[in-house]
Amino acid sequence: MGDGWSRRGGWDMPVPPPFRRFGFPDQVRRFMEGEWDTGSLRVEEYREGDTLIVRAELPGIDPEKDVDVSVRDGELNIRAERQENAENTTKDGYHSEFRYGSFSRTVQLPRGARQEDIKASYRDGVLEIRVPAAAEGGPGPTKINVSRD
Repeated sequence: MGDGWSRRGGWDMPVPPPFRRFGFPDQVRRFMEGEWDTGSLRVEEYREGDTLIVRAELPGIDPEKDVDVSVRDGELNIRAERQENAENTTKDGYHSEFRYGSFSRTVQLPRGARQEDIKASYRDGVLEIRVPAAAEGGPGPTKINVSRD
């Protein structure tokens, strides 16, 4: 690994000196290896009988403050915001790190989804939303509360 980041002997990107001190090559490596938060939530969707289940990875958040789940125009909207601060003071100095980001995902609901019966829960870093389906759905936005299991 010279001046730039090289993935398995592939391309080598020159990094100007001002960016080297900010860890730019490491940031590029993290992005290319999928470790960088891109603003999109990772979700899985599956059916369990007449219920659509949507699960989203959201570790390290407070679901009551940092998550917004709503339904509008036949779409399930999930928004979350994470903010982490770490400070370490020793006799040799002070070190501070922070990590933050906003994430969102929209999932098309099945025809006949019953908005009023949608349930959301959060457990062990995973948000689970259960969407029952029926013959018809109702129009208009609906706010869904997230409970802690």
